[in-house]
Amino acid sequence: MARSIPGEFAYRKVYRYLEALIDQASNGGPCRLPSLRTLSRRLQVSLATVQSAYSLLEEEGRVHCLPRSGYYVQHDAKGGAAPVAGQAALPAPPLLERALFTHERRLARQRVHNIAPWQEHGSARLRHAVAERYTRCSSRYWCAEDIQLAPDVQSLLETVLAALALQGGTVLVHSPCCWQVLRALARAGMRVLEVPADTCGNPDLSTLARLLGSEPVCMLVMPSCLGMPQGRLVSPHYQQQLGQLLGQHAVWLLENDLDSEHCYSGPPSTRLRDWVDPRRLLVMGAFEAAVGAEAPYAYVLGHDAVLGEAFAERAFRLAPLRLQALAHMLGKGEIEMQQERLRSDLQRHMQCLARALELQFGNLVALEMPHGGRVLWVHFRQSLPWDDIASAIAGSALQVMPGVQFSLQGRYQQYLALTWVGEQATDLQQAVERLARVLDPRCGRPARLTR
Repeated sequence: MARSIPGEFAYRKVYRYLEALIDQASNGGPCRLPSLRTLSRRLQVSLATVQSAYSLLEEEGRVHCLPRSGYYVQHDAKGGAAPVAGQAALPAPPLLERALFTHERRLARQRVHNIAPWQEHGSARLRHAVAERYTRCSSRYWCAEDIQLAPDVQSLLETVLAALALQGGTVLVHSPCCWQVLRALARAGMRVLEVPADTCGNPDLSTLARLLGSEPVCMLVMPSCLGMPQGRLVSPHYQQQLGQLLGQHAVWLLENDLDSEHCYSGPPSTRLRDWVDPRRLLVMGAFEAAVGAEAPYAYVLGHDAVLGEAFAERAFRLAPLRLQALAHMLGKGEIEMQQERLRSDLQRHMQCLARALELQFGNLVALEMPHGGRVLWVHFRQSLPWDDIASAIAGSALQVMPGVQFSLQGRYQQYLALTWVGEQATDLQQAVERLARVLDPRCGRPARLTR
């Protein structure tokens, strides 16, 4: 059976089992899926449980039902986001994941048994909840029609760039830049210019000003308040200066808000969007950072009506059950209540990881404790054999990405983005020792590490 989560509901386990069958079908296997009664006997669950799983897949556009025939794989379905290998991510907070499944199962019951009418589509409810979350005051507010949803960051950026007729244009990004954003820009054929950091870790304003004056720039992609992967906070003074600079140029600003909720000291009082013209502003976020991989959906906020038209034409098939469950969690404040604990856990993980690396490598590495996020950006003072590193730590408590993935110009070859996804200090120590043996056998000696 597909990957299971302790304590998850029976219909989610059936759903994962069906996902595995669908994957086999996409590789040339049979297109017809087992009947309700067949699955009920095979998996020893009720017919209603199987029906709930099929209903969820049908809402996602991944299967379709033919009367008196059964369920079939929908090979040309739109929507579902393919997982990206190598993404550094901690498991979702158990309470949030459990709450998501609870709300989803309740909604599935209502759909199957017609207990309550579905008066609002899942997309509409979630867009309304996101608008409320981002509204700050009467002069800076958002409406549901200003929010557009997509299955993932890649699909969202592709649609935004096409809607604004920016494909193939020149875009400025801070460097190093979020790998998801870089990948999407490259696939859209954008000419990407990377702006190096100043001594404080912010995108260099003098370089930005020069490029804005000399290049046909159509868009900037800048962090909202937390620059990743370094995990550095952007000061309000710098945000104000950047806002003043952008006021002199007719370019779009895409504010990267994917990781803002992970600032260890709590959400900052100001964001970059507070200092710029809202008519040229786009804010990009996602639910995965807060809720986990079970909620991969991304969203963009923008006042231009052309965005709504483009997303409506793209017609992403997003599961209404999952969207409504997320909307309920946002509306009831369940996500916000868990953020403080999540930020504390992230900071603890980064402190333990930094200490383990310093004990093991000493002055062979250079790192700074981040102000937020789930990634430790580490500079190694030697060449990095990436293939050997990936093989050595596969299946360990460390997740790692090469620094070159955060640049399209071949920078950061001696950097690694590291994330500790475990809980046991001994597992972390073993993973760091395996990394040390690859880089330098002399560094493979055990390091004493206590929590």
